[in-house]
Amino acid sequence: MHRDSCPLDCKLYVDNLGNNGNKTELERAFAFGYYGPLRSVWVARNRPGFAFVESEDPPDAADAVPELDGENTEGLSRRVELSNGEKGS
Repeated sequence: MHRDSCPLDCKLYVDNLGNNGNKTELERAFAFGYYGPLRSVWVARNRPGFAFVESEDPPDAADAVPELDGENTEGLSRRVELSNGEKGS
């Protein structure tokens, strides 16, 4: 399956990562089998602090939202939600 064909219910918008949020940190938070395999992790560089994480399966993405939303990252409350396909989320 091509990267761009990931359904929206597999894609998570992650915000409030702080200026040092990075791919390795997100892979550690989401992966290791707990929330299922990841397809990709993309971290913004021009406006740091947000990212998109793509899960292989919609149920895994949905399970991650309530567990990881609100976690503390660099003193900030991380925001995790299903992407709605619009700019910014």
